[in-house]
Amino acid sequence: MLIAFVMLVYGEPAQAQGITQRGIASVYSIRSNRGAITASGRRLVDSAMTAAHRTLPFGSRVRVTNRRNRRSVIVTITDRGPFIRARVIDLTKSAAGAIGMGYGLAPVTLERVP
Repeated sequence: MLIAFVMLVYGEPAQAQGITQRGIASVYSIRSNRGAITASGRRLVDSAMTAAHRTLPFGSRVRVTNRRNRRSVIVTITDRGPFIRARVIDLTKSAAGAIGMGYGLAPVTLERVP
């Protein structure tokens, strides 16, 4: 009950206000999801610079920086996930490639951009 009250008083969660978030990024399982409709109603496209995040509003733009090599990309949130607790964002194949992630996992920093 207290959590709901705090969210009503202070608005969006901290990460939605531009504060950075750190964690592990993963890549969508493209083969099983190709052409699927995302939670926002958009079609999942390998070449799109999009991502899934648990709480950020759809349409939010986020700078994702790979902490191993400092490469970054700006993605648009179009889906919900990841559903594995330790991960903070799911990237499309193109977005993952842009930060040198390939098909694996990478430690990243997320920063909401206007």
